[in-house]
Amino acid sequence: MLDFRINESLCTRCGICSKECPTLIIDGANGIPEIKEGKEKNCIKCQHCLAVCPTGALSIFGKKPENSLPTDSVVPSYQELDNLIKTRRSVRKFKKEELSGQELDELLASAAYAPTGHNKNQVLFSLTYNREQLANVREMVYDAIKKEKANLSPSLAMYGSFQSLWETKGIDILLRDAPHLIVTSAPESNPNCVADCVISMSYFELLANTKGIGTLWDGLLKVVFEHIAPELKVALGIPEDHKIGYMMVFGKPAVKFARSIQSEGLNKNIITV
Repeated sequence: MLDFRINESLCTRCGICSKECPTLIIDGANGIPEIKEGKEKNCIKCQHCLAVCPTGALSIFGKKPENSLPTDSVVPSYQELDNLIKTRRSVRKFKKEELSGQELDELLASAAYAPTGHNKNQVLFSLTYNREQLANVREMVYDAIKKEKANLSPSLAMYGSFQSLWETKGIDILLRDAPHLIVTSAPESNPNCVADCVISMSYFELLANTKGIGTLWDGLLKVVFEHIAPELKVALGIPEDHKIGYMMVFGKPAVKFARSIQSEGLNKNIITV
């Protein structure tokens, strides 16, 4: 049974929870809101009813309104967020130092608020907490490429060169000697799995940049996991039925950029149908 509770002394019978419910399962016509009979299974657990109630009269799934963040809390201005977006850069040179477990957990806790299709919340964040863990991943990746080097297609031949650079010179093209790696994945059966993963990673990246943490969207590494050594996915503890949405390396940047780049221009199409 769905745990849906109304504090009748606080409820004003305004009906806004019923109107906001995306699946229309809340009946507010008779005053005190209630879940329509037989409609509990249609709840997508979005908690919009909890969030929209102006008096904090509604609780759901054991979650109480007083434990939520008020929407009048301080938020960045348009200019501040605009500056963050325009000045963030891909980082390929990192300091040796690791982030603390507390810093990583804070980033993940906030990134978990990223929207997902139909509110599925199926995105899995897999990450390394220290350089030793990432070093193990690095060795697995380059060893896997070495085993497949003779079988690489022309479009993937450059990966043989990446492996040789690592083996002979210690140059790490694929993970950039970063201290941390994060992977977002979701069940492949979810039609929104890739979009959900990329959106979640975008939230993580912007949050990281507010803390001075550099990031690199690692498409080169993703190709290894998808086309050269797909067995590595399970080795990282990612479920076999998951599809990798994206991969990112991150850490304290060793280079500080002095200014933003200047955009090459916006590609825009005005829909006039």
